Amino acid sequence: MGDLHRTKEELLRKIRNRNAVVGVVGLGYVGLPLAVEIARVGFRVLGVERNPKRVDLVNSGKSYIDDVPTEKLAEVVREGRLEARVDFSRVPEMDVIVIAVPTPLTRNLVPDLQYVEGVTRELSSRLRPGQLVSLESTTYPGTTEEVMLPILERGSGLRVEEDFFLAHSPERVDPGNKNFTTKNTSKVVGGVGPASLEVASAFYAQVIDQVVPVSSAKAAELVKVYENTFRAVNIALVNELALLCDRMGLNVWEVLDAAFTKPFGIMPFYPGPGVGGHCIPIDPHYLEWKAKEFNFNTHFIALAGEINRKMPEFVLEKVRRILNDMRLAPSAARVLLLGVAYKKDVSDLRESPALDVLRLLRREGAQVAYHDPFVPELSWEGISLRSVPLTDEVLREHDLVVLTTDHTSVDYEFVRRHARKILDTRGVYRRSPSDNVVLL
Repeated sequence: MGDLHRTKEELLRKIRNRNAVVGVVGLGYVGLPLAVEIARVGFRVLGVERNPKRVDLVNSGKSYIDDVPTEKLAEVVREGRLEARVDFSRVPEMDVIVIAVPTPLTRNLVPDLQYVEGVTRELSSRLRPGQLVSLESTTYPGTTEEVMLPILERGSGLRVEEDFFLAHSPERVDPGNKNFTTKNTSKVVGGVGPASLEVASAFYAQVIDQVVPVSSAKAAELVKVYENTFRAVNIALVNELALLCDRMGLNVWEVLDAAFTKPFGIMPFYPGPGVGGHCIPIDPHYLEWKAKEFNFNTHFIALAGEINRKMPEFVLEKVRRILNDMRLAPSAARVLLLGVAYKKDVSDLRESPALDVLRLLRREGAQVAYHDPFVPELSWEGISLRSVPLTDEVLREHDLVVLTTDHTSVDYEFVRRHARKILDTRGVYRRSPSDNVVLL
């Protein structure tokens, strides 16, 4: 117990004095914003990123993430508080190691932990006493203790809560959100034991405005997947309502806007062409998969995923109807997708429903182009396209514009004036209907 106390107090002293060296593994949408915030409060940050292009950009102070201004990144790089490399050779220098790597799904909706496991193995052979390891990647409850911990202890010969500390603190990044950033979004922290919780909470309190400790790493893991499951289920509910309103000949946007005037007991969610990003289409299935270990079927999660995944097919069905009214077959049509990012005002294409719409339209034989001010070019599943300019000529030469992502910088009145027909999947025109606009 004396050794644990001494090890813990030494690390806590480094953290509180901000003399601790912090490693951030994975400099993507989660890792880079966090690394910059950690460096901005005075810690020295060593980033580990397997993509050499990203490493070069970080070390030259150039941001590739929308939410990280180049000026902020350049400042901490110039002052020597942030540097990146492609290997793990400097792990022994690190006092705190934060892991922010992808946790995707396989095609069968099974968790794919290859990146978490690979990083953990790299750390295990270099781990030394007195280090804190914190996993931020979203995953199922049990990953930190059941997957990471055995690898770390076996590979290092060290023991958690005696020689090193281990925690889970799920990321809460919302790309493009100008109001809530890494720093002012509260941080849930759970440790594999009381010492790990104390150390991890002390570290995050130096960087994040509010830390919310919970009883265990498993609880912290479940917090995150619940948050995204909540959104997935509610989005699926309004998507299903959109399907029903389409059958009933009702305007789902009118119904929802009226419902959301109620000042209590309701929360606004809107339908769309599907769900995208790094969280909502993926994270609930981590919980769904884990629940089966307990002979428990998560019916809401399965149904929500089924509904949301079908929305691109519904968009295609609406496209067919519109083209049929125009006496056009899809194979003879020219379609312009307006926005391909998964949400407005970001360049993030991960799991974007617009890409599924693009694939389905091309399968029908349609000629498809796109305009997106945030995505100058895209390469996906063998499809390579460049964003076309949004001119009156481009709009007129397309039979149909499908509004798939509602970026705020687009002049939608200009689009309406020059487009032959518009399918609005985001409700941009819901309060100003016109003959050439069809709502989802």
